[in-house]
Amino acid sequence: MTSDAAEYGVDIAALSEWMRGEHLAAGPVEVTEAISGGTQNVLLRISADGAEYVLRRPPVNKKPRDDQTMRREMRLLAALGKTDVPHPAFVAGCPDPDVLGAAFYLMRPLDAANPNVELPPPYAASAEWRHRLGLEVASAAARIGDVDFAAIGLSDFGRVDGYLDRQVERWLRQLKSYEVLDGYRSSQLPHVEVIAAWLDRNKPAGFAPGLIHGDFHLANVMVERERPAIAGVIDWELSTVGAPLIDLGWLLATWPDDDPHAPGVKGAEPWHGFPSPGELVEQYARSSVRAVDDVEWYTVLACFKLGCILEGTHARAQAGLVPAPRGERFRQAARNALRRAMTIIES
Repeated sequence: MTSDAAEYGVDIAALSEWMRGEHLAAGPVEVTEAISGGTQNVLLRISADGAEYVLRRPPVNKKPRDDQTMRREMRLLAALGKTDVPHPAFVAGCPDPDVLGAAFYLMRPLDAANPNVELPPPYAASAEWRHRLGLEVASAAARIGDVDFAAIGLSDFGRVDGYLDRQVERWLRQLKSYEVLDGYRSSQLPHVEVIAAWLDRNKPAGFAPGLIHGDFHLANVMVERERPAIAGVIDWELSTVGAPLIDLGWLLATWPDDDPHAPGVKGAEPWHGFPSPGELVEQYARSSVRAVDDVEWYTVLACFKLGCILEGTHARAQAGLVPAPRGERFRQAARNALRRAMTIIES
């Protein structure tokens, strides 16, 4: 599919020249598979000199900060090579958008499966494997939060001071920003003000800073095929340094748990056998040095943040930038996220 690479924002000649300059490949480069593209970040599997890579870059119609986000992601992945956090191995990155029109990087492909697409047969056949997988996911979140981020060169990777104080205002501002899009008048999402007020009233007194994935859920892990284990955590574009319990809260906010209104992943079937939310919290606590006393607050925050982010796709659909069915699907998911937050608050 090399001839179609341009539609994903990849100039094969420019990529080949860059790879030669990086001493990665002297011969021709071929794009063998499009893993994702369109309105999402582009992921292409490429082959050069007998080696396989995955190229990641922003979408062709990138947003203003996408290049900076990609630079942060490549810096993070390179630093994770010094830790025991499972992740795709970083190969090389190009921060200069002049090569492909956007910053991009190469990583090693994972011989693994995404459970949000399809559970490999051993998982589908065994409730014990599914249960173990869920516990491994919780443990992976704990390992991320416990990384000594300063020791791997990420002491300036996030603004720790005032992190919790900024959260509600930050996501209300995000919601407000969609109003500049043509066709999107104003948000009619339910419960926004009630949840925001609850978060402000019940904010934890403090936290031990740590690394955050920022979008931690079952769809962003790749699983090994021959044993119930995590091969790698993927999609680090929202990573920062802050309060790591947000990753546990995000996992709980998106955990289906037989809830028909859950905003999260739906691909893992059968669901029977996966751990309950309570078991996920217990496993995180066993795997981490930090306490989980404020996990409900972080779960409500995750639902609130998720609702505000998902509404953006609906807003872009209203402006004609995203297909309408997808926009409607994301709006319903945003409503479901806020409904889950209210369920926690009211209980």
